[in-house]
Amino acid sequence: MKHAAPPRSVLPSLRRVLLLGILLPVFGFVLVNTVVLYRQALAAADTAYDRTLLASAKSLSEQLQVAGEGDRVHVQSTLLYSALEAFEADNRSRIYYRVSGFNGEMVSGFDDLPAARLPLPEQKIYAALVHFYDDEYRGDPVRMAVLLQPVAGVAGQGMATIQVAETLELRQTLARQILIDTLWRQAVLVIVIVLVVVVVVQRATRPVRALSHALETRSENDLSPLPTGSAPRELLPLIEATNQHMQRLAQLLEHQKRFVRDTSHQLRTPLAVLKTQVQSARRGDVAPQQALEEIGHTVERATELANQMLALAKVEQLRQEKDAPLIDWATVVRTVSLDLSPLIAERSLDFSLDVHAAPVRAHEWALRELSRNLLHNAIKNTPQGSRLAVALVTDAQTAALTISDSGPGISPTLRERLFQPFATDQRPSTDGLGSGSGLGLAICHGIVLSLGGSIDLVNRESHGKVQGLDATVRLPLART
Repeated sequence: MKHAAPPRSVLPSLRRVLLLGILLPVFGFVLVNTVVLYRQALAAADTAYDRTLLASAKSLSEQLQVAGEGDRVHVQSTLLYSALEAFEADNRSRIYYRVSGFNGEMVSGFDDLPAARLPLPEQKIYAALVHFYDDEYRGDPVRMAVLLQPVAGVAGQGMATIQVAETLELRQTLARQILIDTLWRQAVLVIVIVLVVVVVVQRATRPVRALSHALETRSENDLSPLPTGSAPRELLPLIEATNQHMQRLAQLLEHQKRFVRDTSHQLRTPLAVLKTQVQSARRGDVAPQQALEEIGHTVERATELANQMLALAKVEQLRQEKDAPLIDWATVVRTVSLDLSPLIAERSLDFSLDVHAAPVRAHEWALRELSRNLLHNAIKNTPQGSRLAVALVTDAQTAALTISDSGPGISPTLRERLFQPFATDQRPSTDGLGSGSGLGLAICHGIVLSLGGSIDLVNRESHGKVQGLDATVRLPLART
């Protein structure tokens, strides 16, 4: 049962595949690049504003001094919060600080600012003992800078901890601005890429559309090769395969036309003869027994002609078939010789059969038809009581079947057209039945070509006189 072809709307489109295959990775790259760019912008903003936090912390450290005596030595600060206003970029960010003494006691600043995360990790970027990290203060995310500052005086010395925190509004605004400034440039780039890809894909698929249009507008009988001059290199294998397919179709169509023409021409004669014989028998022009013999002879010849023409048509099918089975040619030759043994006995021929195993890749019908036609022709052209030999030998690569008759041989001019259909063998017939339809050797030739072999007809001469004909067929041995 034939299945209906799917509508064109659901079939894959080459242009759609190319566009999606190119543009989707581009869009994916832009998306990933946007995320990475935003993170890099935040990191760059952190790097820039972290220096401001460090400067603020160092400014605080300059206002520290040691006070007290003995065990009451402590750190005191004279810094006012208004001194940090110089480090605030604008009113979108706020700065908080806290100074802790030698023992972690509160010195100045915001006492609810989260304590510093100590000990500080190793820092190779700044010479000072400083660490930056993200934290939260009063429900807002902040960037925290922690500086360990040595403080010394007449009364003593120790390590003070200075914390400076800044809200992230300004940093995030700067990162978003950098991202927006970059995104519109990327958007323009993506639009340019899309336009270029659409134009390039449209131009790249133009030969495919032209090829499709050329095939759609062709006449159903036009099997001429497609032009390959302006086709791109990627389409050449498709065009060449199409041309080879159309060439095979043209050969098959020509063979069918020739077969119909030859069949109508060749069958017309025996049918006309048969009609005449039937009319003559009805009128009583000849004796009934003689009329039946003549009609039977004509029907036999017409049947043989029809069978041979059907065999010739089947040979053409063999050329299209692949993966032929493994057949022992020797078995086929023995079977054919046995089938034709009544004819051999009727003519009292000195017959010899010498065959050896010969595995070949072929259809059994083809080998049987090939062997039967060659042996039957040899029997017809071998004089009564003469010698007829059949030999099948093999070498490293080929199997050779040689059928040697004792007939009159063929002339060089006749040999050139013996393999053509209806080129009858004009050698003197030794069976009194005429020369046949001229299809036997044409069938043999077609079978041999379909099997990748060769066939030769060579006169066997002695002292300048033809002693008979050697018909030799060579086929490649099957590789097992």
